[in-house]
Formats: sequence, C-alpha cells, structure tokens
Amino acid sequence: MEFPFDVNALFPETISVLDQNLCAARKPHGRPDAQNQTAIVIDELGKASAKAQQLPAPITSAAKLQSNRHYLYLLKDGERNGGRGVAVGYLKVGYKKLFLLDQRGAHVETEPLCVLDFYVTENLQRHGYGLELFRFMLEHKKVEPEQMAYDRPSPKFLAFLEKHFELKHSVPQVNNFVVFDGFFRNRSVVPLRKVPLKKPEGEIKPYSLMEREVVREEQKVLPWPFVRSAAPPPSPPLAVSSQFSRSLSVGSSPTRGPPRPTAAPGVRQGPTLHPQSLDNCRTKLLSLNRTSKPRTI
Repeated sequence: MEFPFDVNALFPETISVLDQNLCAARKPHGRPDAQNQTAIVIDELGKASAKAQQLPAPITSAAKLQSNRHYLYLLKDGERNGGRGVAVGYLKVGYKKLFLLDQRGAHVETEPLCVLDFYVTENLQRHGYGLELFRFMLEHKKVEPEQMAYDRPSPKFLAFLEKHFELKHSVPQVNNFVVFDGFFRNRSVVPLRKVPLKKPEGEIKPYSLMEREVVREEQKVLPWPFVRSAAPPPSPPLAVSSQFSRSLSVGSSPTRGPPRPTAAPGVRQGPTLHPQSLDNCRTKLLSLNRTSKPRTI
C-alpha cells in the first residue's frame, strides 16, 4: 500500500513494533509529524483488512491501538514506490483473559497471547511476507504457535497455520477464539490458571441450609414466651410461707376479697364453704334421714 510520504523515513526497520505511543522501535529524527503519518498508515491498513474479511467496521485503528495494550508488527517493502517504500501488512497481538474448554470439556481460565488481526495487502500475498511477519512475532515474543489463541481466524489464516506450522486439529470453543491441541498439551509451558473447583457440600453448606440452622439456634436461646412448646412450662416451686413472705402470697392480694379467718392453734382448719352451699347440704342430710329405714337387729 503506497502513501504520499516516505514510508522508509517513517519506519526505518523492515518490521517495526508499534505500541500505544505509535512509535517504531527506533524513532526517526526530525519528523514532528511522524505520529500522525503512522496513524494514517495504520488506519488505511485496518480499513483494507476489514474489507478483505467482510467486517462491518475495522477492528484495527490507531485510536484502538492507543487505548489498548496491544502490539502491532508492521511490515514494509522499502524498495517499492521508487525507493520510498510501501506498507505490506501488519500483525496485531495482545494478551486476553479467556475461559476455554479443553478436550474433556472442562473450563480453564487463562490469559494467553492472542492473534487479534493479521493482514497482507492482496497484491503482495503469496510472496512470503506473511510468513516473515509471523515468524518475527514468534521470535520477538518467545512463543510457539500452538501456545497462542486466534481471534476469528479467516479460512486463509487457518490454511496458513496448517501449511506452515501443522496446526490442524482445533478444540471447539463457545467464543470466537480458536485454539489447537498443543495449547492444552503444553500446560507446563503456558501459564494457565484453572477455575477453582467447587468444594463439596459437606464442608460448606448451601446458604439456605445455613440460614435454617441459624434460625434453629436462635430459637433455642429465646426466652419461654417466644418459643412454641408442645408442653406448658413447669410452674415455679412454691416457697415455704412465713411471716416475711405472707405479703407475696395470692391470698394477701387486695383484689381477692377479704382474708380467710385463721383457726385456733392446734385446730385443723377445713375448707371454707359458701352459706348457700351449707344450706343445700343440710337440706339433703335431713331428707336422707327421713327416708332412711330403721336398721333391724
């Protein structure tokens, strides 16, 4: 891809590594507009990549690169365009936290290096530029192709990985990323973090069961009026009456009527009956005496 400015002066190296600062590894001197021109190159390549992948909007731009901690490897051909150079393509990578499924279907939490976008201009494809760009990235990041995850790889990219790196068998995922068998086989190399397993219910009870037991414990310590019991509570033991405790007895309550008369010392006092009850008892005794027959000897 050609531009109206000197690409060789903007990118001194064949492959330049760009980050949030939009600056190559070795900054060109005397170019105050270098950052703006770098942004133009990135934006135009991003638009061409989106068009080639039939995407509704570019996924790579200078603004997105500045707002994310991604790395963009930009490849140029310095001999084209009359010695001013052309931009051949780019490869964008970055670390992503992913939840993936291994071959057994178990969830694995990991944060691998991911290929986020890969593009080489159509008129320069099948010239070895893509392989040169990809191998440079692997050497720079010290990573193997099977240790990486690939975001929405196109059929051309999948064929590229199979041809040059023998990545054939992918592990199905529920997201848009593609990983291959070696990703899980080389666990000791890739820093994977497993999702912590759920502890057995015997050690940690569910919240509902814990709540019920807390309620039971609270009911055990509540006082009598607030606890439902099958049997009535026992009555408190009666204290021995004395001249000091007589004022606390029920008979001494002013609301219970006049106090009962006390008997003389040594005489056992019987129960007090109502006068009407006494009359009824006498009447019944007289009737019994009258009707009773004399005993025969």
